[in-house]
Amino acid sequence: MAFRPDAMERALSLSARALETPGTEPFGAVVVQDGRIVGEGLNHAQAHCDPTSHGEIEAIRAACKSLDTLDLSDCEIYTTCEPCAMCVAAIALTRIPVMYYAASLEDCRQAVAGRTLTGRPKVEIAVLRREAASTIEERSIEAHQKNAGDALRILEAWAARSDET
Repeated sequence: MAFRPDAMERALSLSARALETPGTEPFGAVVVQDGRIVGEGLNHAQAHCDPTSHGEIEAIRAACKSLDTLDLSDCEIYTTCEPCAMCVAAIALTRIPVMYYAASLEDCRQAVAGRTLTGRPKVEIAVLRREAASTIEERSIEAHQKNAGDALRILEAWAARSDET
């Protein structure tokens, strides 16, 4: 899959919308299949009060819906910033094999250094990466397992039903 400058330009164009659209942030992305854009997204986390509404996630959601599949292994993603751990997970879950990005996470960190971003809790990318890569016992988020048997019975029943179809 060769780099498509037009796809990156579209992602950058989406990103630039944040300069004039309240509740958005300048993180745009597009998903491309066979040279055509099948999904695009802009970070709407503040506007939607949805911390998962990153540009990459929105582009992946749109592509999956457009193509009626969860498998994007024949696609590539173009994004204006190196994706965070959540977006990397979504890219991996949908099996997108190629990613092109503009600014690195370090570039982004430096661009906003010393500024107060309204409406957004401060999240350190290094902490996010560490948390995402840790086992549940190693994470700083307190976690307690409850009702495992009930959940497993439902999972097993669902899996058995799936085997029958």
